Amino acid sequence: MYKLRHLCLSQQCSFMAMTSLRLMRVMTQRASFSSSAVKWEGGVSMVQGASRGIGLEFVKQLLEKEKGHVIATCRNPSGATSLLHLKSKFAERLSILQLDVTNESTIEESAKSISEKYGSLNLLINASGILSIPQVLQPETTLRKVEKSSLLLAYEVNAVGPILVIKHMWPLLKDGGGLGTERDVAVVANLSARVGSIGDNRLGGWHSYRASKSALNQLTKNISVEFARRKDPITCILLHPGTVDTDLSRPFQRNVPEDKLFTTEFSVQKLLSIIHNAKSHDNGKFFAWDGREIPW
Repeated sequence: MYKLRHLCLSQQCSFMAMTSLRLMRVMTQRASFSSSAVKWEGGVSMVQGASRGIGLEFVKQLLEKEKGHVIATCRNPSGATSLLHLKSKFAERLSILQLDVTNESTIEESAKSISEKYGSLNLLINASGILSIPQVLQPETTLRKVEKSSLLLAYEVNAVGPILVIKHMWPLLKDGGGLGTERDVAVVANLSARVGSIGDNRLGGWHSYRASKSALNQLTKNISVEFARRKDPITCILLHPGTVDTDLSRPFQRNVPEDKLFTTEFSVQKLLSIIHNAKSHDNGKFFAWDGREIPW
């Protein structure tokens, strides 16, 4: 009887010790989140594909018009002169990391670096994309010009890459939620294109680009459903920036009306307004630059 009672008391003590340890861990985590929210006032935003064009403008406006911290990623940081110029102006608020969406190990390394320095993310913008590369990839005007290599390259960069980035940033986005911002959720904003809409397709052509953006739309919708089912505080949206005067669109601007060709400043200003107003019920939606929903 004494041995049995002694064993029970030992088990109780062990249970109480484990419970106390768990409680201390929870309190430590909460304190960490609280201090993180204070330390990173204004939140922590990541822009993937930030060396030029729309991605660069996102970084610029987030730094100049808001007070949060920004992580800018690109394939070759040492050659990203515009980003480095912003770094000289916003040394305390801008971090630049190397990330290539076609190399998953660089995505993992970026996630690790962000976790160690910031501990969470409030906003992820996937801005990278390809439409044409001289001697490698051109929009196809006819089925006869479709090549397997073009289809696979466009799919890898425009669809697979952004989804892998979300995969590795997911824990950081869950921890971020609405911490340090006015939103109650973290936001994932993937830059898509109206030509990726199947319901809106009236002209055909541009097979690789259209199909890769359609794939991005479906994958993002899939992720939004999973996040909602898990009750993660993350809203995923897709954004069409309009036809913007960037290196990507420049070879194809000839027939674009002047009032339909936007500056990066105008487009990003509109897109950031959509992002900042995103709510839980917007999860999985596809928006144009003017805030109107685009059919799938």
